[in-house]
Amino acid sequence: MRTETFCAVGALALLSACASTPTTDPRDPYENYNRKVQSFNDGLDDYVMKPVAEGYKWLMPDFADQGISNFFSNIGEIGVIANDALQGNFSQSGEDGARFLINTTAGLGGFIDVGAMLDLPKHDESFDKTLAVWGMDTGSYLVLPLVGPSSTRGLGGIAGDAAFNPTTYLGASFAVSGLSGAVRAIDKRADNLEKGKIIDEAAIDRYEFFKNAYFSRKSYAVEIGGVQETVPLELNGSSE
Repeated sequence: MRTETFCAVGALALLSACASTPTTDPRDPYENYNRKVQSFNDGLDDYVMKPVAEGYKWLMPDFADQGISNFFSNIGEIGVIANDALQGNFSQSGEDGARFLINTTAGLGGFIDVGAMLDLPKHDESFDKTLAVWGMDTGSYLVLPLVGPSSTRGLGGIAGDAAFNPTTYLGASFAVSGLSGAVRAIDKRADNLEKGKIIDEAAIDRYEFFKNAYFSRKSYAVEIGGVQETVPLELNGSSE
């Protein structure tokens, strides 16, 4: 999470120093910068993340792979609980709190998803969505180094999520925190290997594909929480 926060701050500094030519998409005034960053991210994924994730997937038994995914997902529940409360959804905050408690105790620190066995629903709340509930617009599309698709509001969301994640405060050791983040990133990439193949086959312009997928997902996530986003979902700039 420290790495993501560093990348977000770095991206903001670069944007303040770069001027972008006008684009046809009002959501994406930094397209020149964004395309360069995505090209960097794609190259890093092709030569580093994807090969490492494939090796991880090959070496790791399925039950261990699932356990590690469950562990990091359970840690993320702390931020979900906090954002539930900040959004005023206290009943869901209580449900997510119960899920976290059960998985942390009966689930051996979260390696076993006991909550799923008990049909306790899992929610995905972020500080980015909390800012939306508070009335902040999504802002412009922004591709962050190492992190990927985001927005100007997403910069604040990353900082908030980092503050809620206990791995940010693993002692005073940056190395321990960095190792935890690296394992989480590799595990997440390994879980999405099949999705990556589908995207590679389906996307003619990867940049446009990821941009539209990002805005559609963000708008849907906020709308189901009862808040209407103000960003257009189509490239023609029409708002909904």
